[in-house]
Amino acid sequence: MSLVQGPLPLRLKLIHGFGAVAFGVKDTGFSFFLLLFYNQVLGMDAGLVSAALLIALLVDAVIDPILGNLSDRTYTKWGRRLPWLYAAPIPLAFAWVLMWSPPGGEAPTFLGLVGIAVVVRILLSACEVPSISLLPEITSDYVERTTLFRYRYLSGWLGGLFMMVLAYTVFLGGENGLLQQDGYVGFGIFGGILMAISVLGSAFGQHKLVAHLPTTKPEPFSLKACFSEITHAFSEKAFLIFAAGGLAAYVSQGMSFSLSNYLNVFVWRLDATPLPFISEGATALNFYPFALFLSVIVMFFIVGPMHDKLGKPKSAAISAIASLCILLFPYAALVLGFWPQPGTLASAGWLYLLLVPGNALAVVVMISASSMIAEIVEAYQERTGKRAEGAFYSGNWLVQKCATGFGIFISGQILSAAQLSPSADPSTVPETVITDIVIYFGVITAVLALIAAFWLGRFPINRADHEARVAAMNVQKTVVQDSQALE
Repeated sequence: MSLVQGPLPLRLKLIHGFGAVAFGVKDTGFSFFLLLFYNQVLGMDAGLVSAALLIALLVDAVIDPILGNLSDRTYTKWGRRLPWLYAAPIPLAFAWVLMWSPPGGEAPTFLGLVGIAVVVRILLSACEVPSISLLPEITSDYVERTTLFRYRYLSGWLGGLFMMVLAYTVFLGGENGLLQQDGYVGFGIFGGILMAISVLGSAFGQHKLVAHLPTTKPEPFSLKACFSEITHAFSEKAFLIFAAGGLAAYVSQGMSFSLSNYLNVFVWRLDATPLPFISEGATALNFYPFALFLSVIVMFFIVGPMHDKLGKPKSAAISAIASLCILLFPYAALVLGFWPQPGTLASAGWLYLLLVPGNALAVVVMISASSMIAEIVEAYQERTGKRAEGAFYSGNWLVQKCATGFGIFISGQILSAAQLSPSADPSTVPETVITDIVIYFGVITAVLALIAAFWLGRFPINRADHEARVAAMNVQKTVVQDSQALE
């Protein structure tokens, strides 16, 4: 039985979603700025940096199921999830600051970068896995779960975009501002504080609702039982289908995010496109986070109607293909020679005009996929009699992080294959290098999007299946409770 019956209050949606701001801050840092910072600012080889981040993600992916299982088995008067949300955010904030302020201001060793990246990711997982695992506990309603995911994604994107705005306007603003080391210190400090406020604030706001002793005491934690439960979770056909599609989508997302600043600076020259009519020193790059923000607002209003009309699987498949066509059009046009000259207002304007709907549909894919996992929880419970939200969402993080890490790794290999040198001047990079980056990026993106659309569109649990399953389980639970009362 879920904690809330019927429609969720707006206050709960906002508070629950607020916890995802920390994830958005992390995503912006890791996906948009970290490769650029260690490669172009600190001078580490792009392939080496991407390999370090991949290793950190793989280590984190193995730890995630353990954290999820520990969260499922936590047995306190504050429930299963809150103790984690109170313990992890402060250490996370300190580790985040250290990652953007390496000792001595110099590039760390390869193992040093792996180490700090692992620490940050594990602490973030100790916040995110318990937080998102609360969602199926709060409500079993098919529509309300989508609504909670809408608010989580909205909050995550707003947190990430807020950091991006501050990066482009305060910490790293101006031409070549992204290549100046001093600004990354303030970027790290502010982000760490925001992460801690987000997780702690969300936990405090949900405390009254979720802080209670679990109805049944779980078995003691053991690694064998932990991975046995995860193995059972991965044996669910629905989860395997989700994982196949999600893997491709997450690889694509990791690659796209980590290459974004390279594409914006080296391909589209947005930081060298002046906007004198706005303010002195303003460039088209300053508007990049606002275009992403507008796309997330569009997503917020279209994902619900799409799920109502098409269902989650079709919404994911259609959005993946449509997003691919929209977002790759500028790159195809550039290679074929009928795109406006990069670095001009015409080029930036058309790019942003296509970015808004393209990115909105890309986020719909992610929301649809994440929301599918909540339905797998009840399918697993029906088959085994156990609830394992933490196992499934940590399994999702395992898929996501392995895929994202591989996406970042691919990004580094694209830059190395195109022979983009460290600390390169965007104005002097050979045209052949730019063309190679665009072609590699476009081909890989297209393949991944088609794979994601194929598998996510075949997810086997629809709304009718889920609602019938929940109704049957509620009836069964009522019968058991009545029998116990008679005894």
